[in-house]
Amino acid sequence: MPDKFQATWVSHTSLSDFLHCPRAYFLKNVYKNPDTNRKMQIMSPALALGQAVHDTVERLSILPVQQRFAVPLLEKFENSWKKVSGKKGGFTSESQEQTYQERGEAMIRRVTGHPGPLKRKAVKIKEDLPWYWLSEEDEIILCGKIDWLEYLEETDNVHIIDF
Repeated sequence: MPDKFQATWVSHTSLSDFLHCPRAYFLKNVYKNPDTNRKMQIMSPALALGQAVHDTVERLSILPVQQRFAVPLLEKFENSWKKVSGKKGGFTSESQEQTYQERGEAMIRRVTGHPGPLKRKAVKIKEDLPWYWLSEEDEIILCGKIDWLEYLEETDNVHIIDF
């Protein structure tokens, strides 16, 4: 069996990057800083926005259904936003940050007004990152973070949701 630590790991996002621009794929998924031997990720306002919104919504899945909206989502979003505020979020000015924060607040208000599957049972995967061998011969592993698994009681199935 091939070594999973030597294999190439790909995800839906990385495959999309490659199809759009192979150089972008290389820089985001393969290139490592020669000084630290670590991959680099440049924070941008759009990435900060996505991170804060995802963090806010994904934390709901570990709570029982009846407790998910006990604390207002906007309050949870504010706490998530603090982690990406200022230079940490790649913002070049306070007005730029405010624009993105307001966009995030609008998204959270939409989720609060129309919670859909978030108000129903969910399944939380315990492992950090689900993966499986796409090709053992070529040593390629498909992996990906699942945003939300809605549990469908009537059919005892799950519905995979990508936010």
